[in-house]
Amino acid sequence: MTVSTQGLHIRTGSRIVSETVELLSSMRFSISLLTVICIASVIGTVIKQHEPFNNYVNQFGPFWADVFASANLYSVYSAWWFLLILAFLVVSTSLCIARNTPKILADFKVYKENIREQSLKAFPHRAESALGESAQAAANRIGQTLLGSGWKVKLQSRDTPHGQGWMVAAKTGAANKIGYIAAHSAIVLVCIGGLLDGDLMVRAQTWFNGKSAFTGGGLIADVPTQHRLSSSNPTFRANLLVTEGTTASTAILAQPTGVLLQDLPFSVELKKFIVEYYDTGMPKLFASDIVITDFETGEKKEARVEVNHPASHRGINIYQSSFDDGGSRVKLQAVPLNRPTRPFEIEGTIGSSSELSNGDDKLVLEYTGLRTINVENFAGVNPTAGVDVRKVDLRSSIESRLGSGHKTVTEKTLRNVGPSITYKLRDAAGQAVEYHNYMLPMDIEGARVYLLGLRDTPSEAFRYLRIPVDEKDSMDGFVRLRAALDDPQMRELAVRRYAVSAVEDGRPELAEALMASATRALALFAGAEPSLQVTPVVNGSTTNPPVLGGLQAVSTFLENNVPQAERERASEVLVRILNGTLFELLQVSRERADLPPLERNDATQQFMTQAVISLSDTFFYPAPMTFQLKDFTHVQASVFQVARAPGQNIVYLGCLLLIVGIFAMLYVRERRLWVWLAPSAEQSSMATMALSSNRKTMEVDREFDLLKTQLLKVPA
Repeated sequence: MTVSTQGLHIRTGSRIVSETVELLSSMRFSISLLTVICIASVIGTVIKQHEPFNNYVNQFGPFWADVFASANLYSVYSAWWFLLILAFLVVSTSLCIARNTPKILADFKVYKENIREQSLKAFPHRAESALGESAQAAANRIGQTLLGSGWKVKLQSRDTPHGQGWMVAAKTGAANKIGYIAAHSAIVLVCIGGLLDGDLMVRAQTWFNGKSAFTGGGLIADVPTQHRLSSSNPTFRANLLVTEGTTASTAILAQPTGVLLQDLPFSVELKKFIVEYYDTGMPKLFASDIVITDFETGEKKEARVEVNHPASHRGINIYQSSFDDGGSRVKLQAVPLNRPTRPFEIEGTIGSSSELSNGDDKLVLEYTGLRTINVENFAGVNPTAGVDVRKVDLRSSIESRLGSGHKTVTEKTLRNVGPSITYKLRDAAGQAVEYHNYMLPMDIEGARVYLLGLRDTPSEAFRYLRIPVDEKDSMDGFVRLRAALDDPQMRELAVRRYAVSAVEDGRPELAEALMASATRALALFAGAEPSLQVTPVVNGSTTNPPVLGGLQAVSTFLENNVPQAERERASEVLVRILNGTLFELLQVSRERADLPPLERNDATQQFMTQAVISLSDTFFYPAPMTFQLKDFTHVQASVFQVARAPGQNIVYLGCLLLIVGIFAMLYVRERRLWVWLAPSAEQSSMATMALSSNRKTMEVDREFDLLKTQLLKVPA
């Protein structure tokens, strides 16, 4: 039997109906649908599904983000067109099975014993031999031999001019045709299971039961019933977040326009969440000890849920999906960076926010994340390397610090650098900048620094500002130096002290000139004096942003006021003066804090080297202060996936049939054998044998040679 790519032809008066049925039941239509499903699956794999729309805007841009959204590419597997294709594939494949199954079943009973002798001579595998036994005896012997080898045999006698001839028709490997039915049935079962366990039932309830997605906020208990699905919902797959020590019984189904709430017939209490980590900082094991309380019977059942080891109750499976922060309490210390701000402490809960106000400036502090473990790669970090502060290329300085805090590309040397806090500062216009600050300092390139990260959008990597620590391993020394830089009186005192220490006694005119240069350099660095940057005006607005201060202000001043031939020498002198005045400014700030002066040693030089770069970078820090994590109370939460999947067993059955079908079609060879025995003389006969197979392989050649030897007694 050969399988046709044509569809089922029915007799009907309507040509359109007949052609539609033929198309739906044709193999070419099924293959086309499978191709489209494969392409859609690739799209669903490449494009992250069910992400916030803003993430897609950042990735593809506003235009293409809207185009892809209109095609439901952000939720491919629940898109109406994908479900429709699955439904068509079920219909098409079912019709293919209905069209070919009767032929296959009928073919099981057919031995094709009526084949003519002349036809046997046209087969590639054929042989002839004279036998020293009668045709009937030879037929019985050959038939018994084939039966013993697992062949199914049928004998047919025919009248010939020379007497009674016998046809031996045998076949084996008929299970190959079962593979066709099994494989196609598997496709139908898998698609039906996918439709049952997919979003089809939920969509049907939104279409016919008046359910709609919820887009508001507030408590779950206050959400109206039109946004809730009944606990008797036959199929769903939702997420359930449970904080340690709390109970939850309402799961959330993400929808393109909001969420639907799925009520469960039981509650889940998280007694304890357990997480273990690899040396890389990746989770090795996370598990949840839970108590399930049935609402109908009041029964309580303890269970442990791990990855790939779900718990089950009343036909609903509870899978360990991930974990999250359950509302940890954090205490933050506000540290002023680029504006005079009074330090203060503030407490909050991860997921909540606090309002900050300083006169007309209002900000909202959003506590977005707490990580208690941060494993970073410190391979290739040179512990003795320093930074040349005379280099005034701010772009290189900033770009060298982009990305993660360790910035290495060599083999891994992993180290846990402790907790970190992530928060957002949102202004009155609703614009937010995200910050990521480590709680503890770390050693990077020979300097011990705090890392303060920031990024403007979630698609960007964090850029880190490095703050050097003082002799007490804190950033207080740097903060005092930054505040002193904004104080004109302290700057003036530092300039005088630098001039006195740098000029010999008896040369007041040189001291005056040095004080003027030092005052100008420190004022430029502090942003107290304009750098005279030339900013072209286009349509009434400048094309370049103003230079606020730092090394870039000094560089701009040199570019605008010093000839290029003398610029390198002038920059060396000016930076040397700047370093000296900043050191004296540091000593003045310590004196005001009743601290002893610092000695001129390698540790002090290392601090000043990093401090000059960090002071310069603070002028580009978008917030007036940074928030350091001082203390926290960690609360874990477990994220479960709860699923009622009636199609799961159907899919398993389909997978089993698919394995059986593919094995049968690939590894089971159907063979048919005919032996025509014509009487030639008394107690002798002439045998003509032919073998056919659905695949031409070397095994068929060897098998035919063996059959010739066994049946016709022909030497191999």
